[in-house]
Amino acid sequence: MKVAGKVIVVTGAGSGMGRELTLELVRRGAKVAGVDMRVETLAETKKLAAALGGTVETFALDITDAAAVAKLPAQVAKKLGEVDGLINNAGIIQKFVKVNELDIEDAMRVMKVNFDGPLMLIKAFLPGLLTRPEAHLLNVSSMGAYAPVPGQSVYGASKAAIKLLTEGLRSELKGTSVNTTLVFPGAIATNIAQNSGMAIPANMEDAPQQKTTPADVAARAMVDAIESNNPRITIGSDAKFMDRLSRLSPLKAADLIYKQMANLLG
Repeated sequence: MKVAGKVIVVTGAGSGMGRELTLELVRRGAKVAGVDMRVETLAETKKLAAALGGTVETFALDITDAAAVAKLPAQVAKKLGEVDGLINNAGIIQKFVKVNELDIEDAMRVMKVNFDGPLMLIKAFLPGLLTRPEAHLLNVSSMGAYAPVPGQSVYGASKAAIKLLTEGLRSELKGTSVNTTLVFPGAIATNIAQNSGMAIPANMEDAPQQKTTPADVAARAMVDAIESNNPRITIGSDAKFMDRLSRLSPLKAADLIYKQMANLLG
């Protein structure tokens, strides 16, 4: 689906990949409904898009608020017109601790933001998407969905849930006007830890330095995937390598990551 002239909803649009997705979409002629909890960062995204001559309307809400999500399609349509695409990008990580040390409230919040929120957004927008001549649904999963990271087990579980949900939707939507893309980013240069309310462990500085993919590069890859109707992409050399290794030897892939992360967990 070419995005020019289309109305696309982007969650997490206030910063990081969500902001870069918004800017990349407006560069290609799309109109964007930017969704985020933070009014101030949404306003900055809108300002940056305006400098590019783009059309962005902002909607400040918590994607885990079922009532607010249910109202969103009508609010977006009123401002921009009927929605042609949904990008579920918003997400948070967990504290860098083992499951045994993770508060259940923190674990449930990760699942609510990373899985319940996207599911509610899909349920809210999919009926409308199915009425469009062509439409697209893109869900951001993670390398952690197939390569387990100690200290991020619940985060990985939430992203694995998004993986299976998207794959199921792809099958369910065959023969309709809606295409899907499932994205597996590796390490991306964003401020996800701060946005998740998580302090970076002091010994993180001692961890092996990992090459990160710039957020704007990741955004271009995702919009390219929408425009080419690519159902599955990995972003970054780390995600590509671990994707292959986890298929060939899941235990070897898990052990490799464990050796890199063990010093962070004590």
